[in-house]
Amino acid sequence: MVKKNALHPTVDVRRASERFKTRISWLDSKHSFSFSRHYDPRNTHHGLLLVNNDDIVTAGKGFETHPHEDMEIVTWVLRGSLVHQDSVGHNGLIYPGLAQRMSAGTGIMHSEKNDSWRLGGTRSHSDPVHFVQMWVAPDEDGIKPGYQQMEIEDAALQGRFAVVASGIGRHKNVAAIRIKNRYAALHAARLKKGETVGLPEAPFLHLFLPVGHVSLEGAGDLHAGDAVRFTATGGQKVTALKPSELLVWEMHAAARGW
Repeated sequence: MVKKNALHPTVDVRRASERFKTRISWLDSKHSFSFSRHYDPRNTHHGLLLVNNDDIVTAGKGFETHPHEDMEIVTWVLRGSLVHQDSVGHNGLIYPGLAQRMSAGTGIMHSEKNDSWRLGGTRSHSDPVHFVQMWVAPDEDGIKPGYQQMEIEDAALQGRFAVVASGIGRHKNVAAIRIKNRYAALHAARLKKGETVGLPEAPFLHLFLPVGHVSLEGAGDLHAGDAVRFTATGGQKVTALKPSELLVWEMHAAARGW
C-alpha cells in the first residue's frame, strides 16, 4: 500500500483529443494509456490502472477470440449490448448497468461482439455498442481464470457513486463484483444536470468521463472523453453541466513493474 502523504499532490487533466486512437472499419477505439501498437514509455499506467479503452463497435462485428493472462478486466457498457464468450465456459450479455469482470489469470481466450443478432435477428443491425474496458493488475499472477457479472440498479447510480467493482476489504458487502486486487475499486455515477458528487480520496484516482459535460472543482470543465489523473489528493466536487456518467478508479497502490 502507498501512503498518500508520501506522494506529491497532482491533478493531471488529459483531454479526449490527446488519446491514442485505433480506427478500422468496425472499431473506433480511444486509449488513455499505451496499448497495442501505441506505445509511449511516459504513459503506461496510473496507479494500478493499465488500460482504459473507450470503444465503439459496429453492428454484427467485434473482437474475435483472443488471449489474455494475469489481468483483471472490467467492462462497462454505456449504450447497446455486448456478447462475451470465453474458453472456460462463461457466456454473458453485457448491457448498461451490468458490471462484468474477467480474471485472465493463468490464461483465457475470449471474444466480445456487438449483440446485434439477438431475438432472432429482429433487433436493428445498425446499432453500435459503446463501452469502456479497463484493466488493472492483479495482486498476484497465476491465479485461476474467473468471470463474474452483476446488474446494478439505476437508482444506485443516480446522483451518487456506486461501487461497481472492488477488491478493497471495506467494500466486501457493497461492491457489485469482486476483483483480485485488494487496493483497487471502480466507482460509477450517473448525474442529471446540476447534480454534484464528491470524489473519494486515495493515493491514486483516475476519473474518466465517457458521456456528458461536467465541472471539476479546481480544474474547470471536462467534456466526453476527458480524464483526470489524481495523485495524493481527492475529495473534489464534480457537478454535471448536462446529463453525464462518471467512472472513477480509487487505488491505494501502484502497479508492480510498470
